[in-house]
Amino acid sequence: MQAEFLMTVEVLIVDDAPFVALDLEDTVFEAGFVALRPCGSVSGALALLDRRLPDCAILDIRLADGDVFPVADRLQDAGVPIIFHSGISDTSAVRGRYPGAYFCLKPCPQAELSETLRRAIFSKSQVIS
Repeated sequence: MQAEFLMTVEVLIVDDAPFVALDLEDTVFEAGFVALRPCGSVSGALALLDRRLPDCAILDIRLADGDVFPVADRLQDAGVPIIFHSGISDTSAVRGRYPGAYFCLKPCPQAELSETLRRAIFSKSQVIS
């Protein structure tokens, strides 16, 4: 991928643990992408989606104000690649609901998450081309 393309790719981060969100921001940046301001709640993420649509999203499943599924539904309907980054061990129901989504179980090595992020974004760019 060209550097200009990489730095214009915007990634939404939804996680209610501030230190995890900061680590995810670093991972996104180090992978060559732009992290939108992290959202710590479903309501905050939905408000952000009303204003702009990211190119990819990294979502924790369980948040303080509920499960992230309303956000994931909007993203899926818009064709935005989703990476679930969660500590939930049984992801079978989520995988059934979001068959095209990627999964990185917490704790996830930064290299694994970076590679998953690249795959998700590359898969979207292939669909658009």
